[in-house]
Formats: sequence, structure tokens, C-alpha cells
Amino acid sequence: MAEARVKARRESPFAERFAVFAECLLTGVWIAVASLGVVTYPAAFAAGARHLRRRAAHRGGGWREFAADFLAAARRGWLVGAAGWAALVAVWVDVQAARAGIPGGPLVGAVGLTALIGACVAGLRAAASWTPDARWRALLAGAGRRTVRDPAGSFLIVGGLFVVACSGWFVPPLAVPVLGAVAAAAVAVEERYRHR
Repeated sequence: MAEARVKARRESPFAERFAVFAECLLTGVWIAVASLGVVTYPAAFAAGARHLRRRAAHRGGGWREFAADFLAAARRGWLVGAAGWAALVAVWVDVQAARAGIPGGPLVGAVGLTALIGACVAGLRAAASWTPDARWRALLAGAGRRTVRDPAGSFLIVGGLFVVACSGWFVPPLAVPVLGAVAAAAVAVEERYRHR
């Protein structure tokens, strides 16, 4: 551990920042692979965020630690993933109602989309603060409050999600590594909120 700190001190600021960027991209690939279980994406983001927190603190960590964190987070995190998919289906129904011309449909569709974006931000904030002894329900409740109380941080995460969406649209393979940048953004937003 002391050796990693000494090595970090010897690196130039550019090299250290580039190493963090490269670690984010690699973590994005790990998150994408761990999310293949469809309902495992919250656990994948939680493990990715914890990995990036370790790397930022120069405590090492690698694929084995990521996998152990992922398995620990997936024990209850799959329920959060299933709830997220249910919310997505509900918003899809709202949008279809808005497109069909049902009275009040556009308002319901807009509220549904806004709620879905807020839920995504709260989920990412919860994943960014996950630890093996944390309970998802408590994490999500706290993240929901922080999402509302810290609109600037929430908009930063929305911006990260927008970058992933644009990357996936223009160059689909690029969306995979950029997932790590979104996890890093969520970690940075949570750290910023803690220090305020």
C-alpha cells in the first residue's frame, strides 16, 4: 500500500490523470459485462464505483475485487434492477399514451420521463455510495434526498447519461467504456456532496 502511494507521488499529474481516465474506461467494460444479467446493472455500477473509489485512494484493486463486490451487491441489487425495468415499462406506457392522443397524455408522459430520469440519477448516486454492509433501501432513500437537494450534482450525472446515449448513438461500441465515466461522475458528485 505504501509502495502504491510512493509510486503515485512520483508520477506526473498528466500521467496520473490519464491513468484515472484509462481506469474509468476499463471499469466501463467491466460494468457492461456484469450488466449482461439484465437486472444486475445496479450491482455492476456499485462494484464499478467502489473499484474507482479504491483506485482514486491508491488502494489498488482489480478484477477479483470488482467481481467480489459485484456478487455482494447483486444479492439484493437484482431487486433494484427489476424495479428499474418495471419503471421503464411504466414510462414507456405513459409515452405511448401521450402519442396516442389521450387527454392529459403529454403531461403524464412528461412527468413519467422526468421521474425516470430522477430515478436513474438516484440509482447511480446510490450505487456510487454502496459498500458491502449497506442496504439498498437505505442507499436509495438517501440518494433520492441528495438528488433533490443537490440539483447541480444531479444535472452533472444527467449530463454523463446524455454523453453515454450520444456515444451509443454515434459509435455504439464507444458506449461500453463510457459507462465507467458515468460511474466516475457519480462517485465525484457524491464526494463533492460529502465535502460540502
